[in-house]
Amino acid sequence: MTSSRRDFLRTATLLAGGVSLAAAGCATTDPEAERKGGGTLARAKQEGKIKVGFANEAPYGFTDKSGKLTGEAPELAKVIFKELGIANVEGVQVDFGGLIAGLNAKRFDVIAAGMFINKERCGSVAFSDPDYVAKSAFMVPKGNPKKILKFEDVVKTKADIGVLTGAVEGGYAEKLGVPKGQIKTFADQPSAYEGLKAKRIDAIALTRISLADLMSKHKDEPFEVTDAFTPIIDGKEQLGAGGFAFRKADADLLKAFNDKLAQLKQQNKLLPIIQPFGFTQAELPGPDDTAAKFCQV
Repeated sequence: MTSSRRDFLRTATLLAGGVSLAAAGCATTDPEAERKGGGTLARAKQEGKIKVGFANEAPYGFTDKSGKLTGEAPELAKVIFKELGIANVEGVQVDFGGLIAGLNAKRFDVIAAGMFINKERCGSVAFSDPDYVAKSAFMVPKGNPKKILKFEDVVKTKADIGVLTGAVEGGYAEKLGVPKGQIKTFADQPSAYEGLKAKRIDAIALTRISLADLMSKHKDEPFEVTDAFTPIIDGKEQLGAGGFAFRKADADLLKAFNDKLAQLKQQNKLLPIIQPFGFTQAELPGPDDTAAKFCQV
């Protein structure tokens, strides 16, 4: 998604180390570079901190009960930025649909939210190579009474499904023939879950990883997560791959980040960082999984 369809309703800034509230500083070591959109890497190294945008979507990027910024993407970001000499990672929370607009408006410097890499988004931001791949699934009432296993089943059953604002599942649904009136958007996972619980929707469409995490928080509730699947649109598998998004002018920051990410992959150090959030060997990107590849999808 290229821009926000919502205002920035909730913005919280948290310091990753001590999780104290922090001001959003705008200083730069090169004012001219900053005006052109670059200079972020030099500024972050000088200040020893960098701001990342997240959408409070577990397990990708969220705040825990103590208010600490955590999740698969922020924890990986902390490791990589520390290697780059940037000790502190500050989080700016916005609705998912506002992340790209917020990045380009310089409200933060990087999107660390497990955002899927796709052609449309690549028109507005520059992605790192993927740090995970993931398949889709549905959360449905126990027994899956409408037998929803893929988006085509939503069409057949005339079910109403919930998706997150700005997330790819809404696009998948539309392209596979689900009428817009059957696609209900929610700002975040908790509100989508409440919609399912209140029977305003028949299923939630998200990645299997997201739904498994959501289900773990409601173990005694009468819902279940379907088997993972890969949507096929125009004959092409829509395998999701998540990455970090940067402003296009920040080419030096992107390259430095990608170099460190590649080292983690080569040294088999990526999985231990993301495994605590439900990721397995099956979700690790392959050698041919690059940002360039997914920017074509």
